[in-house]
Amino acid sequence: MSSSTSSPKPAVVIIGAGTFGLSTAYHLLERGYTGVTVLDRAEHLPAIDAASTDMNKVVRSCYGDQEYTQLARQAIEEWRKDMWQNCYHECGILNLGNAYTEQSINNDLKHGANVERLSSAASIRAQFPLDLHDSGKLGIFTSLDIASTGYINHDGGWAEAERAVNLLMEHVKKRGVKVLPGKPVQELVKDERGQTKGVRCADGSEYEASVVVLAVGSWTASAFPSLKMTGKCLATGQSVVTIQLTPEEAEEYRKSPVVVDWRTGFCVFPPTHRNVVKFSIHAAGHICTVPGSTISTPRTIVSHPDNGLCVPRSDLKELRVQLRHVYPALAEKPFTGTRMCWYTDSPDGDWVIGRYPGDPGLVLATSGSGHAFKFLPTIGKLVADVIEDKLDPKLAARFAVDRQVKPPNGERISVVAQELNIDELCGPEDLIPI
Repeated sequence: MSSSTSSPKPAVVIIGAGTFGLSTAYHLLERGYTGVTVLDRAEHLPAIDAASTDMNKVVRSCYGDQEYTQLARQAIEEWRKDMWQNCYHECGILNLGNAYTEQSINNDLKHGANVERLSSAASIRAQFPLDLHDSGKLGIFTSLDIASTGYINHDGGWAEAERAVNLLMEHVKKRGVKVLPGKPVQELVKDERGQTKGVRCADGSEYEASVVVLAVGSWTASAFPSLKMTGKCLATGQSVVTIQLTPEEAEEYRKSPVVVDWRTGFCVFPPTHRNVVKFSIHAAGHICTVPGSTISTPRTIVSHPDNGLCVPRSDLKELRVQLRHVYPALAEKPFTGTRMCWYTDSPDGDWVIGRYPGDPGLVLATSGSGHAFKFLPTIGKLVADVIEDKLDPKLAARFAVDRQVKPPNGERISVVAQELNIDELCGPEDLIPI
């Protein structure tokens, strides 16, 4: 239910109609804001090359950090509500791993998650449909060290990402938020004190606001270079691959959990309703610096229609190796699709949510660091708290734009991104198993 108050709410312009931007619009509506405008560069929304415009994303509370576990548990409760029209599929998260996984299970247990520790290959295999067991279609999982941690969190699964973004966008539009596509913001408009008071778009239109929220994801550093956010908002491309199954094949795998192997970063989903299996490796990824710049800039199907979806051949090979460990029969099938999904990484893996130093009219909501989408129902609450100067001080310090960066959080197997080698991008012949 929306809150009401006698004092008028300030006008807010949000740049970016993705996870951070739309969630912020929603939570401002819930607090009685009426003057909210969302601008996006894309002519059609959701933007085809946005990280959140995807067939599915993991929804998990499995974190080595208990603050994120608690926030994720809150988000999962929201995903279960009717508003999301069954976008969320609670099939469970099968975690295979290492010390990070041990921290995760302890945090999940502390916050009441329905988890089960798995101490053997047999107990891991038991999490999959029985029909896969004796057909050679399921990995044997004997490569796991007996000291490794494995567990299933039944309070997790995956969400239909693009559909969820669409649902939220239509929801806020129906409640009065102006969502305007085809509006690339060219510059931030400043007052005589040098503080943000609005934006100017490439078409010359201007939008005034008391607060501007910058939520442009992996384009943060490259689209607004004057903010000097390269060290806090690094655009990294992550290789994603899909396999198209027949309806009969898909049914065999449909009731499987999401599998995340924290030792390698490999993740594989159950088939979607279109019978597509998606898998990827959650790692440092690739950067793409254009000539004459030191800023990594997303290279997508929009900027490079000919090969913007292609991923490096070396990544394809590694993905096939990792898939074979879980679903050996699928690893022998041709890949049918590839995509470079562009994250916005902070050095420590924490989000950047806070006012830009020295400019109270500008709020940044970015650096999802590969784990923000699952918070689509709730992350905007944090941004709204920043706008209203009521964010918990501990979280405010943690997510501050000018915070002292901590060491990486240990979630990814590598933390140094490699320059994307265009000559190594895959072609159709690389999708066929050798």
